[in-house]
Amino acid sequence: PLNFVNNFAALSVDLAKELREEVAKIDDGGLKIVDNESLANMKEILETLEQNAEKINHHGKRADGIVKSMMQHARGSSGQRESTDINHLLDEAVNLTYHGMRANDAAFNITIEKEYDSSIGKLEVVPQDLSRVFLNIINNACYAAHQKARGREQGANGNERINPTLSVSTKNLGNQIEIRIRDNGNGIPPEIREKIFNPFFTTKPTGQGTGLGLSISHDIIVQQHRGEIQVETEEGKFTEFVVRLPRA
Repeated sequence: PLNFVNNFAALSVDLAKELREEVAKIDDGGLKIVDNESLANMKEILETLEQNAEKINHHGKRADGIVKSMMQHARGSSGQRESTDINHLLDEAVNLTYHGMRANDAAFNITIEKEYDSSIGKLEVVPQDLSRVFLNIINNACYAAHQKARGREQGANGNERINPTLSVSTKNLGNQIEIRIRDNGNGIPPEIREKIFNPFFTTKPTGQGTGLGLSISHDIIVQQHRGEIQVETEEGKFTEFVVRLPRA
């Protein structure tokens, strides 16, 4: 049903544009088939139709994404474990997130600090799922740091500007490996820290987050990989997610 809605909305957008172009020809060509008032009304109706169709298309795609996330959340993963270079997987997620956010927002920029422990070697994990965890946390970190920096720029005079920074590191703990992902954003207020892994909980504006990312990430780390995920944060200063994975 959602695919039908999306396809119908996309078709409606194209149709509205074509109709508006034809109406423009009537106006520009000097053909007085209809009076000026009727022509203006036609243009207004077509413009409204186009805007509404675009909104339906946007929200249909968003709903489709939420449903897919819910289904994946409910089914769990059937992925196969593979011997995986965790440093490479994490670095790949950092690069993908950075370039993805740059593509969506030309003003986005962030300093990236990396400290990978080469002694951690490889780990038997489901790489697709673990990559999803990294992408989600890194995306949230970049968003938080960028929002804080942008808020400082737009705020009152006297606010000290900050350099948005993402720090990622790995560490060999012997029978475990540790991954830390840190941002210098606004941190997480104490009253919501216990809720961040709950399904559908999000602090992002409406339309920018489903609230499923951290919930799914928690399940992938804790249930699927028998690891642990924690958050360390200080409001106004930083947030750091700590993931620990067992070697066996």
